[in-house]
Amino acid sequence: MDETAKESSQKRWTHLRKVLERPGPFSHPEFEPSPDILDFILSTCKILIIGAGGLGCELLKDLAMMGFKHIHIIDMDTIDLSNLNRQFLFRHKDIGMSKAEVAAKYVINRIQGCQVEPHFCAIQDKSEDFYRQFNVIVCGLDSILARRWINGMIVSLLNYDENDVLDQSSLIPLVDGGTEGFKGNARVILPGMTACVECTLDLYPPQITFPLCTIANTPRLPEHCIEYVKVVQWDKENPFGVSLDGDDAQHLAWVHEKSVDRASQFNIQGVTFRLVQGVVKNIIPAVASTNAVIAAVCATEVFKLATSCCNPLNNFMVFNDIDGIYTYTYEAEKKNNCSVCSNIPQQISVEDPSKMKLKDLISYLCEDKRFQMKNPGLTTTIDGKNKTLYIPTIAAIEMRTRLNLNKSLLELGLKDGQEIIVADTTTPTSVILKLTYKANDVEMNAD
Repeated sequence: MDETAKESSQKRWTHLRKVLERPGPFSHPEFEPSPDILDFILSTCKILIIGAGGLGCELLKDLAMMGFKHIHIIDMDTIDLSNLNRQFLFRHKDIGMSKAEVAAKYVINRIQGCQVEPHFCAIQDKSEDFYRQFNVIVCGLDSILARRWINGMIVSLLNYDENDVLDQSSLIPLVDGGTEGFKGNARVILPGMTACVECTLDLYPPQITFPLCTIANTPRLPEHCIEYVKVVQWDKENPFGVSLDGDDAQHLAWVHEKSVDRASQFNIQGVTFRLVQGVVKNIIPAVASTNAVIAAVCATEVFKLATSCCNPLNNFMVFNDIDGIYTYTYEAEKKNNCSVCSNIPQQISVEDPSKMKLKDLISYLCEDKRFQMKNPGLTTTIDGKNKTLYIPTIAAIEMRTRLNLNKSLLELGLKDGQEIIVADTTTPTSVILKLTYKANDVEMNAD
């Protein structure tokens, strides 16, 4: 590096040096000012960004311009036309290409010395060793399922000694951001120490679905009419001989026309082309300015965690600019009985095990606020032998265990205090459940 370039590089980080090389009133108690901290940011610190959409593009830009030189970004999606109004790293020529790869290439070409490694795949495709290499993980996701999975992954990486004391070196902080329209939030999760995603699962809005009986027989909303055309009428009439494509203008026009016709039959108002797009593509309203604000907060928290220059957010921030600007920070509480980070079996209280069937237990795991599972598989150990109760994800095993669904817990040989191992797509590790029977007048030990 010549003298001019070296001098330019020194001037570029002048403001960061003021923060990192001298103490301040908001410094973390363990912060020790040193020029080595900036060197760590520029040469060593590894950051993983999950998601390369509206938030992900902002995060990648912010972190790269803050000085982080070793960034990985992972996303399984490709670019479509609707992304271009807010995901500013993409151009029309990029439509159909990997979001992660295009975003990485753009930043590498724009910011000298920044190394961005893209991963065009699902987060579930990566191993523990992949995630273990990062100093901080930051999420810009629109999926609660993906949030729960990565939360379970970083918790599973924690190590404890023989006295159940957490090994701090195994802790990988998670910074999570989310936006919807003019509202957003940011949070900092220190796995094993603060509230995790699963601890606060009830904070997330339920995913909107419409029962088929409602959309087919008693539609009341314009969304019901659109969903009927999307789910039923398209397959029935098969107008273009292909699957419905939410990015095809002809497909959307057909759905819009049929939805208007159906809405008029039931005297329902409000079916618009924009609403059709939203329902067909399951679009979450996105505003570029909200993404920018939340990404800036998340990037700041990543910087604070990587340098210890300031206390991190404690631990949940809410942002709202629908009517003016409102922001509020509070501490989400860690649950002692969290199914992911508490390291204790979850108690399942059963009124009468002779009446409760296995399918009822599975429904409970899917509907209860504590678990909100999607498609759980259950195994256990009886008399020292492993027993598969039900596995829905492997066709051959599903067929062999399907009869168990209609058997009661007692018929399956499950006793009071029985531990069941549950695997689900919401977490990379299994959850241990412990059955507790309330009924005293039934035979607890099945013959």
